[in-house]
Amino acid sequence: MIAQAELIRSRQLRRLRRIVFAVIDDLDAQILHALQLAPRVSFRRIAAVVESTEATVARRYHRLRRDGVVRVVGIQNRWVDGEASWLCRMRAAPEHIPKIADALIRRPDVSHANVLAGWTDLVCVIRAPLIEGREDLLQLLPRTTSVTDITIDLLLHTFGDPARAPWTGYGHALNAQQAEEIVAERAVPESWDRPCKVSPEDAPVLEALAEDGRTPQSKLAALSGWSVARVGRRLAALEACGALYYDVDVLPERLGHHLSAMLWLTVAPKDVHRVGEGIAAHDQIAFAGATSGSRNVVAIAICRDAGDLYRYLSEQLGKIEEVLGYEVNIRTQRLKQHGSVVSRGRLVNPRPTRIAR
Repeated sequence: MIAQAELIRSRQLRRLRRIVFAVIDDLDAQILHALQLAPRVSFRRIAAVVESTEATVARRYHRLRRDGVVRVVGIQNRWVDGEASWLCRMRAAPEHIPKIADALIRRPDVSHANVLAGWTDLVCVIRAPLIEGREDLLQLLPRTTSVTDITIDLLLHTFGDPARAPWTGYGHALNAQQAEEIVAERAVPESWDRPCKVSPEDAPVLEALAEDGRTPQSKLAALSGWSVARVGRRLAALEACGALYYDVDVLPERLGHHLSAMLWLTVAPKDVHRVGEGIAAHDQIAFAGATSGSRNVVAIAICRDAGDLYRYLSEQLGKIEEVLGYEVNIRTQRLKQHGSVVSRGRLVNPRPTRIAR
C-alpha cells in the first residue's frame, strides 16, 4: 500500500510539473508561430516550411493542445454589423471577485477576463454593438450589489497587425521567409456583399470549431450531415461576412512567462497613433490599443519575471517622451482569452458540448 501511494504521489508531482511549466524546443515554437499566423494551415505545409515530417508536426501540436498550452478556436461573431469591443474594469471586495468572474467567463460576449493584483479589480473585454446608453451595456454584466465601481471605455483602435505579428516572446519563431510562406497559405475570405447570418443548421459545425478550430472539413461534414463541398462553401460564406473567425490561444505561463501586466497610458491625441504603433512592435507587448477615457492607450506586457518587466518599463517604455502618465497593474489571474478559459493551468473550452467530448 505504501509503495502504491508513493507511485500515485510521484505521478501527481510529474503532472504538476508539466502543468506549471511546459518545456518547448525550437520545433514546438515554430509550430506555435505557424498556427498563430494561419490557424487552419495544414500540418503538411508547416512540416515543409520547418523542414520536418507531417507526422512529427501533428504529434507535437496534439501534445501541446492536450497539455493545455495552445488551443485553436473558431469563434462566432454575433455582431457582424456594428460590433464594438468595450473594456470594462470592475471593483469589488476580494471575497466577491470569484463569483463575479465565474459569471463573466461563461458569457460568449466576454472575450477576455483577468483579475488584477490585490483581487479587488477585474478587467474584461465585452463584444457588443455600439449602443446609446451605458445602462444598456451594464445589462450584460453580472447583476450584483457587490460591485462598488465600474469603468467602461470603448476600444477605438488596435495597433499593429496581430494576424501577421502575434506575440512570440517564447522565442525560436519562424524567420521572415518562413512566416511569409505560412501566411501565403492562409485562406483570405472573398468579400461577401449578401446578408449572412448564422442559422440553426450551423450549430454542429460551430460547436465543433469552438472545441477545435482545426477540425477537418470531413469531420464537420459527418457532424452536420452535409457534404464536404457544402461544408467548405458554408465556412467560406461565414468567414467572408465576418460571422466566423479563428484565433489561437496560447498560455504564456506554461511557456516560462509568468508575469503579465496591463499598462494604462496617457498620451496626447496627436501622438496616440505613433506611440501606439511603436509600443505594439515591442517584443514584450501582446496587445496595444487606443481607448476612450483619460488613459487613452492600453497595452498588455508579457514578461518572464519582475526583473524582465522592470527592464521593459525603464529601458523601453520609459524612453517614450510622449507618454505623459502611466499606471501598471499586474494581472494576478488570467481567467479567459478569446474562446478558452484557464482552468488548473490549462486552456479549456468554456462551454464543452457532447460533440467536444
